[in-house]
Amino acid sequence: MDDRQLLRYSRHLLLDDIGVEGQQRLLDARALVVGAGGLGSPVALYLASAGVGQLTLVDDDTVDLTNLQRQIMHTEARIGQAKVASAQAAIHAINPEVRVHTVARRADETLFTELAASADVVLDCTDNFATRQALNRACVATGRPLVSGAAIGFDGQVSVFDLRQPDSPCYACVFPPSQTVEEARCATMGVFAPLVGIIGTLQAAEALKLLAGVGRPLRGRLLMLEARQMEWTELRVPRQSDCPVCQGRDSVPAATHPTDPTSG
Repeated sequence: MDDRQLLRYSRHLLLDDIGVEGQQRLLDARALVVGAGGLGSPVALYLASAGVGQLTLVDDDTVDLTNLQRQIMHTEARIGQAKVASAQAAIHAINPEVRVHTVARRADETLFTELAASADVVLDCTDNFATRQALNRACVATGRPLVSGAAIGFDGQVSVFDLRQPDSPCYACVFPPSQTVEEARCATMGVFAPLVGIIGTLQAAEALKLLAGVGRPLRGRLLMLEARQMEWTELRVPRQSDCPVCQGRDSVPAATHPTDPTSG
């Protein structure tokens, strides 16, 4: 790190758990962020401000006036722009040292696998069940940790699926691909503006912990928030021996599956 970086990241350097070595890990790290909306906004901004060296952003949407109630990376001046281009401008305004790669198209599992293979951590900030499943399969195939968040209405959730740990479930262990999911979108259901900020910030925190080797990540735990009462609930989510995506590991008992909301 040069003198400017030592000053920029000084508050991280003062933390014994991070210090110079941990901050250097962040500077050398590569994160894949899928979704540049409500969840992707705090995720990308906090990863950038914390000094993650390379961010790859994937989103095929453009900025709309209805996004601005919660998608804090975007501005009225950038309405009509690709969200990834708007996000890149916001990130560089905070930290011009971050290398930002943008993918302004809808990705399929093949592309997710290619992108995940060159990342150190993957963050799911998407808003539909099929994309979540495709991204999970890509992370299982490449052995990359997946930080998953979702939010709709006043309800949010976040977890870490890290196949590098033998006892960690994948996303499909908790939300089976065969599960019938009624997609709920912000356009029809609404979303409490700060909710995506709360959940997205938690996702960023979990990703930074994984990259810096700090603390205890949310592996095998699903953290849920009901924001009307500001009540948090934590569920243990075990791996599943019959999971169609990651089966083949040690046998474990079956478990009931919670319901997956979407994000906005």
